[in-house]
Amino acid sequence: MAEEHHRHHLFHHHKDEDKPVDATAVYSETTGVYAASTTSEIDYKKEEKHHKHLEQLGELGAAAAGVYALHEKHQAKKDPEHAHRHKIEEEVAAAAAVGAGGFAFHEHHKKKETKEEEENAHGKKHRHLF
Repeated sequence: MAEEHHRHHLFHHHKDEDKPVDATAVYSETTGVYAASTTSEIDYKKEEKHHKHLEQLGELGAAAAGVYALHEKHQAKKDPEHAHRHKIEEEVAAAAAVGAGGFAFHEHHKKKETKEEEENAHGKKHRHLF
């Protein structure tokens, strides 16, 4: 078997796998990934959209973990025999909610940085007086 087989998995399927790619690779400092590109210019809209989606995912994760923490708090009151277990799970869920909220906050600022980079790249000036 001299030919190389590409395995397609559920989450790692590449649409443009059969298309030839230019040898130029661009490193994006804001996302920290290498991307094959035909130009050396960064697609700011795509990057901003990426950070927006990650921000929304963080918000969703924070909400889900918060709801689970409240559920476990209720279960601790409802099931006194296993209350200690429920209290531990409540604390873990609360910590996950805080972590997801921090991730959403981080992505919000990355999105703002990308927008400012785009404005600076196109010569737009900030109108802030103070």
